[in-house]
Parts: sequence; C-alpha cells; structure tokens
Amino acid sequence: MIEIRRIANNNRSELKQFVEFRYHLYLDCEYAVPFLHMDEIDTLNSDKNKSFECCEAEYFMAYRDGKPVGRVAAIINHRANEHWQDKVVRFGWLDFIDDIRVSRALLKTVEKWGRERGMEKMVGPMGFTDMDREGMLVEGFNELATMYANYNYAYYPKHMEQMGFAKDNDYLEYRIKVPDVVPEKFGKLAEMVEKRYNLHVRKVTRRELLHEGYGKKFFDIVNATYNELYGYSGLSDGQIDQLVNFYIKIADLNLVTAVEDWNDDHKFVGFGITFPSFSIALKKCGGKLFPIGWWQLLRTIKWHKTDTVDLLLIGVLPEYRSKGVNSLIFNDLIRQFQHYGFKWAEAMVQMETNTNVQSQWQYLESRQHKRHRCYRKELQHVKKQRKRKDN
Repeated sequence: MIEIRRIANNNRSELKQFVEFRYHLYLDCEYAVPFLHMDEIDTLNSDKNKSFECCEAEYFMAYRDGKPVGRVAAIINHRANEHWQDKVVRFGWLDFIDDIRVSRALLKTVEKWGRERGMEKMVGPMGFTDMDREGMLVEGFNELATMYANYNYAYYPKHMEQMGFAKDNDYLEYRIKVPDVVPEKFGKLAEMVEKRYNLHVRKVTRRELLHEGYGKKFFDIVNATYNELYGYSGLSDGQIDQLVNFYIKIADLNLVTAVEDWNDDHKFVGFGITFPSFSIALKKCGGKLFPIGWWQLLRTIKWHKTDTVDLLLIGVLPEYRSKGVNSLIFNDLIRQFQHYGFKWAEAMVQMETNTNVQSQWQYLESRQHKRHRCYRKELQHVKKQRKRKDN
C-alpha cells in the first residue's frame, strides 16, 4: 500500500528528507548530478523563497512499508496563470522508484490538490518560475547532467505516457566544442554590428552588479525577453534580488558579458552569463558543502578545474534581436573560454520551436544531445450531486 504524507514547506527537517530522497535514488547513477542541498532546501522553503510572493505550494512524499519511494511538489503560480489566462497547477521535484503505483499516487495527489483550488490543467515538471528546472528528460539518458536541468531515469516518461499525460512543450540541450579560433561569422558580424549600430561589449564590475543596480538591469532584460515564452511569469524585484545575490556573488565576471547601445545613453540591450560546469564537483561532494564540498566548488569557480563551461543565461531585448547582439556576446565569450582552456560548452535548455537560437550553433561543432519534455493533463472536475431530502 502506498501512503502519501504532506511535507511542510517551511520545516527544514522535513524539507531535508524531501531533498535527500533524490540523492539516494540516484546515488549509483553515473550520469545524474546531485543538486546543491542547501540551495534546494532554501528554494523549497516558503520563508526563504521570494517566489512565494506569487505562488502557493505543497510537497508530498510517498511511502511503502514505511520507506520513502517518491516525492512531488504541487505549485500554483498565480502570476503566470493571470498572465496566460489559465488555471494551471504545476508539478515539480518529481522523483519515484520504478513502480507505476507510486508515480500515479503522487500525481493523483497533485491533481486533487489542484482541483480543490479550482485548477483545470496539470503541467510539469515545472518549478515556481522559469529560473527553476523545467522538463523531464526524454532523450540523453547516457549524457552527464548539469546542475541547471533535470535528470531522470528512462522509466519516468514511460510512466507519464501510461498515465495519459501528453506532450505540452519540449526543450533541447546542445553540447558545443569550443573552437580554437573564433568563427569568422561571429568575428565579422560583431565588427559590423559595432560600426553600424554602435553596440559594444561591456564588462561590468561586481560593485556595479550588486550595489549600483546593474544586476537588476540584467533581469529586467530577462523579463522583457522571456515574457511571451512558454509558462513564463515576470520576476519581481524581490525575486531579482535573490537571483543577483545567488549568481552574481560567485560569478567569474570574465565569463559574464553585457552589450550596450552607445546611441542610447549606454543602455543595456543584452547579456550572457556563463559558469564553469559544476557537474563533476557536485558528484564528488554529493551536493553538500561540508566537509569538502566547498573546496570542490571553489576549485571549479576560481581555478576552472573543469573542461566544460555552462551557457547559463542569455538575453537580448526583442527590438535588438535582429541587430546581431548575439554575435557580440559570443565573440567575447569564446575568447574567454579559450583563455581558460575550456574544451566544451553546454547550452542550457531552449524551446524546440526557438529556431533562431538553435541556428547559431551551425557555425560551431555541436550536437543536440538531450531533450526535456513538459507534460500536460486536463483535470476532470466531478460535479457534486445534491442529495434529495426525504419528505
């Protein structure tokens, strides 16, 4: 018999159990990467995560014979639902053993929770916002994961199909060889863009990003760039502050590139944020900072002890997309990658319909090696029958 237990979203001890279930499930998997425990707990904690300004969530764990066998988060992002004029309950942080009774019990619990709150559709895996991991891996099970995307066993999508979930959206990931020489296409186009549009690369300082509002400018571009993308909900100032403090505080700013429009008072029009890959470091420390995890992560971020760089976040204002801003970003970043000795770049998830982004990889040696899928299911609302009163 499968027992479902609610996990309090502000109880650190219970959240720790919720987070550690995944760690144990994938302990012997050579391709899965443990997520940073501390970050996972803070993200799920309603007292810590600013996303609870616009979201409500409950977490559930499945038990069989007293042992944990699965977990799931049920999330309603009211800001996204208002933006898209929809009534969607999201499911995320979904993990389970290979037993259809377990996966069905977990998702039935989310379905019931959503119906009770008037939701009409169930979609996932998704997080609170687009800054969280989205999609279930459906291709690329024998590829090393990153800390920014979900990894799951091959039986997961089989369960989803068996339970009647349909594809809602697919994301692709690419592995790209860092070239020995910047491709002529990027170099020449970057030079032309500078001359024709007076757009220029800008390297920002940590002080500017943390204390002079430049970090917020980056995520204002994210809001403008991603506003009409699948499931997106705009980031508030509180959410932006959290993202800036998490990413910018530890970023190697040589691997962060901004583009300014010198015709418009040095206005920020695009940016690229990249990080050395933490995948090997996280596997070595099991996702925990202590006792040695901090050292593994420090070796990666400070001394670049990895051959791979993750293309974490790239944004360009819509009105500048046709002006070759991406060429300026990559022309600068590729030179930085070469300087640090990176051999490979991992392009994070991008919608399969975003052919403009995917077309830029044709100028580099690349392969599409992973696919993630968001599933949907319409919720069936049972009408309550009024009981007839006996006269």
